[in-house]
Amino acid sequence: MDRTFAIIKPDAVAAGNSGNILALIEKSGFKVLAARKQHLTRPIAEGFYAVHKERGFFGELIDFMTEGPVILLALERENAVATWREVMGATDPAKAAEGTVRKLYGANIGRNASHGSDSDANAAIELAWFFRGYELL
Repeated sequence: MDRTFAIIKPDAVAAGNSGNILALIEKSGFKVLAARKQHLTRPIAEGFYAVHKERGFFGELIDFMTEGPVILLALERENAVATWREVMGATDPAKAAEGTVRKLYGANIGRNASHGSDSDANAAIELAWFFRGYELL
């Protein structure tokens, strides 16, 4: 089994779509190993998204990710990273396939309802950023 990291972003949590997204995750064959609702602080969000620090959208991204609570998720299934990215859909909800998280619940490219790791290596880093090892047993 493989693992990936996911976030239900503040826009989807505020709109009351967390349960619908979790149901879609489970229907897609994922086991939820760990889940936590958390309001990200600026230092936590800035550290997590540090790879984007030099990009023009960094400040807007941090403002968005700290505006309200998120749902942090550790997910498991075969081919977890690729499958979750498929279930999420394209970053831009307007370009996402029908029935994907972002098509159903995202408003635009900046407020797109969900985050997912883009590789197995980054999944391991992102899971460790938010979950202690014993939480993933």
